[in-house]
Amino acid sequence: MSNARQGPLSGVRVLELAGLAPGPFAGMMLADHGAEVLRVDRVKAVSDRPRTDVMDRGKRSVGLDLKSPEGVAAFKELARHADVVIEVFRPGVAERLGIGPDDLHAVNERLVYGRMTGWGQDGPLAPTAGHDIDYIAVSGVLSMLGREGGKPTPPINILGDFAGGGLMLAYGVLLALFERERTGLGRVIDAAMVDGAAILFAMFYQGVSSGMWGPRGTNLLDTGAPMYDTYETADGGYLAVGSLEPQFWEAMVSLMGLSDLPDRNDQAQWPALRARLAEEFRKRTRAEWEAVFEGSDACVSPVLSMDEAPAHPHNAARRSFVEVGGLSQPMPAPRLLGAPDPDLAPATRLDDLSAWGIPAEAAEKLRAQGVLG
Repeated sequence: MSNARQGPLSGVRVLELAGLAPGPFAGMMLADHGAEVLRVDRVKAVSDRPRTDVMDRGKRSVGLDLKSPEGVAAFKELARHADVVIEVFRPGVAERLGIGPDDLHAVNERLVYGRMTGWGQDGPLAPTAGHDIDYIAVSGVLSMLGREGGKPTPPINILGDFAGGGLMLAYGVLLALFERERTGLGRVIDAAMVDGAAILFAMFYQGVSSGMWGPRGTNLLDTGAPMYDTYETADGGYLAVGSLEPQFWEAMVSLMGLSDLPDRNDQAQWPALRARLAEEFRKRTRAEWEAVFEGSDACVSPVLSMDEAPAHPHNAARRSFVEVGGLSQPMPAPRLLGAPDPDLAPATRLDDLSAWGIPAEAAEKLRAQGVLG
């Protein structure tokens, strides 16, 4: 993979300190659009074998012992030649290692230092452990997810880790890079997953405070309404129904040949309406229903597996998925029309660090000391 990358972030250099998924996801979002991302891992974690994890695509990797003075000095030299650092340690860890914001701004005042944690850099919970489920719980988001009468249901670790964490950090990096064009100075970004998860639900705060949004599983968009839910088909498949507006509802029931349905505008009738729809959808296979709704505005779609999604005609036509190193994966998003195709090659070790300020002779010495991998 060439160091000469193309895209709107071409020329931006990112040091990504290895960590759990949200950090690599943020790095991937930047690499997808042309940034030169160097993943800094433990010495023994790197090899000449390409890293096939989707979130490592388009990157290079290097191993560095950050617990040694030589490793810290080498990292500072890399940071001197970088635009961005992505750091995912608990608060205070980077400072103890000697690579905190103050340490790195002393060698590069233009550096954007992106910090991502679950709880943020301050507050009572900042020093404690947590996972996605904890962050979305404390943000209030988890309380809204689940079916009526059931317990809160976490949607795997998308909301906290990836949307509220990695994506928000990538957004923060872009904000800081934009600001640097005016000020000439880098900024520290405090990206907390609990904050990110909360802001993703901005749309719902008015409804909750006014009483217009009820308990989980009873509302229009949280499986409370029969016109916004999933239904099983005769072959064990599922359909996603999103026929919210009257015209889309009419298109759906017309194509299904249904009449005399319970009033969808009467919430008391929703259980009966849901039962009627469920009964009808179980009469045909998923493929048969796909044929019924094809090309219509009924807002009914098949629930595809991750294996099926790349072959769907719409996804195939848009090249929404691509195969890299034998692994099917989503293309970068959003699309910047007219931009060159991104380099999505699996991450490989970067042996020549001279462009990052470490000449070959110095690199060989560090390798002989076991500091550089």
